[in-house]
Amino acid sequence: MDFAPYQDASPENNRTFSPPPPTSPRRSPSYSPRPSLTQSRNIGTTAVTSPHSANPPRGSYFGGHEPEREPWSVPSGGIGGFGGVREDVDMFETRLGLRMDYEACLAYLLLPPAGSVLLLVLEHRSDYVRFHAWQASLLFSFIFVVHIIFSWSSIISWLLFTCDIGLIAYLTFRAYRDADTLDRFEVPFFGPLASSILDDE
Repeated sequence: MDFAPYQDASPENNRTFSPPPPTSPRRSPSYSPRPSLTQSRNIGTTAVTSPHSANPPRGSYFGGHEPEREPWSVPSGGIGGFGGVREDVDMFETRLGLRMDYEACLAYLLLPPAGSVLLLVLEHRSDYVRFHAWQASLLFSFIFVVHIIFSWSSIISWLLFTCDIGLIAYLTFRAYRDADTLDRFEVPFFGPLASSILDDE
């Protein structure tokens, strides 16, 4: 029984009705079969943060390994080995059109001191090449005088010649290797003298 005042006691009035069915899309302009944009944003907030993170590097989530290097990537400094591709060496920094590391090696390979003096005459653009040309010309001019002094002894002459070959090989290697950083490998006395002459030019 219903004791509320001013109400009909009929059970039909107290029945709980189900909510009305949703209207068709044609009748209600606010109806949309797709989820709301806010809901889709809330769902996908932590999924993808950038287009590059959609495909994570291989091995970063499975096993804890480091990502693999791309097969075409080359470390800075180019491919190792004599004569390889070196990105840090510009071939247009010299007047003769040769690569700077090759031209610096010629200061020791072109019959020093004659070849190094020739480079001093022809090359005026690269200070790195001119330093090695000055160093080679001063050093091997002194060695040439030593050869003349000890020319009477064949044993000393051959020992000096062997030292010349080893010195030329080592200085050529240093001139080639240090070209990408422009470091000057200075031999005692003649190296600082060559640097001072170059700085005064």
